Amino acid sequence: MLMDTKSHLSIKSWSEEDRPREKLIAKGKKTLTDAELLAILIGSGSRNESAVNLCKRILGQADNNLNTLGKFSINQLSAFKGIGPAKAISIIAALELGRRQQSQEIPKYPKITCSYDVFKYLQPLMGDLAHEEFWVLYLDNSNKVVFKKMIGSGGLTSTSVDLRLIFKEALDQNAVSLILSHNHPSGKLQASQADKNITDKIKEGAATLSLKVLDHIIITEKAHFSFADKGVL
Repeated sequence: MLMDTKSHLSIKSWSEEDRPREKLIAKGKKTLTDAELLAILIGSGSRNESAVNLCKRILGQADNNLNTLGKFSINQLSAFKGIGPAKAISIIAALELGRRQQSQEIPKYPKITCSYDVFKYLQPLMGDLAHEEFWVLYLDNSNKVVFKKMIGSGGLTSTSVDLRLIFKEALDQNAVSLILSHNHPSGKLQASQADKNITDKIKEGAATLSLKVLDHIIITEKAHFSFADKGVL
């Protein structure tokens, strides 16, 4: 009878592509089994059993149903060798977060049809701030916003922008285009040379990743300036 040797080996001794954490990074969260996701939560198993196999046993006791597992108490989970109160609490907390996520509405993001749509969307966030902030909207191929993120926050007249962070987020969100935006606390609706320079740098970097910069919009309390509308993008 053949024995699964992995069940008696720590996860660290597995090949890298088989380790849950590395597998998640390389292939995405959806490729992991329920047992592998739970194994990431508990971190380790026991001397004679890997975290993944321990989680398979736990799931087996719950009929391989996460809703059933979510009803397990700390004492029920701690009855498994390798699961102490701390690990049991981690499992319970994670499943409760999942339950709450399912009960909440998915955020509704707008579809961008013109620069004024961006102004209406972002003005409440930074239109009346006393300092500058730089935001990026990440869009899908229908020009619908899939994510928004503040990339930098600065002083009265400028803010630093990390291009690597912009592009990393674009890849993580599977975006196909970007809209840049920052506010002018002074109220002046005029693009500075620095504004033009950072826009050109982001456009150049985005092009290498097959991303398109659709616009860069300067926002004040009551109005906006669009690079695309003014033909300076």
